[in-house]
Amino acid sequence: MIATLSGILFFKQPNQLIVDVGGVGYEVLVSARTYDRLPAPGDETFVYVYTSVREDAITLYGFGEMDEKELFLLLNTVSGVGPKLALGILSGISVPGLCEAIALKDMDRLTGLSGVGRKTAQRLCMELQDKVGRFAKPGAETDRGVPDKGMVEDDSFQSAVSALVNLGYPQARAWKALRTVQQQHPDEAGTMKIEELIREALRSLA
Repeated sequence: MIATLSGILFFKQPNQLIVDVGGVGYEVLVSARTYDRLPAPGDETFVYVYTSVREDAITLYGFGEMDEKELFLLLNTVSGVGPKLALGILSGISVPGLCEAIALKDMDRLTGLSGVGRKTAQRLCMELQDKVGRFAKPGAETDRGVPDKGMVEDDSFQSAVSALVNLGYPQARAWKALRTVQQQHPDEAGTMKIEELIREALRSLA
């Protein structure tokens, strides 16, 4: 089994990369978060790898951090969650953020992730609630950042995120852009219309 790859980043695109290791190119599927941390093509790179072997295919899944790989494997133990969905979940939320959402049974946050319906969110909480504690790190930031009573995450923000995702932005980047809007406009963010939120978020993404 291939556990890690270290070589030249030959090619990358959202959710996929090719690592040249001694003249052999390995195609690896990655989360949006791992993709965002990749260097430029031609530079050295390193990824942790999970090798999925099936009768009809051998697929490599890559991760920038070991915690992300371990949580990916844990997600795959949940009924109804396969590698594709697990990678999609990790594309939309950080490891600490996902663990927090599961531990708190935050249904709204979990169902806001791509491909996660209410039943899947319930299974994630029921089957993993007692297992995600080991990923918690003191002082680690979740996707919500440092808790702030002034921060809001209502239906308007959920709709704005969906709109940005439809425009082609990764869900994680969309949330980050909206948090920037909240920080830049702490008094107005809670009352902004969806169109205003999207416009301000696009400015931060430019």
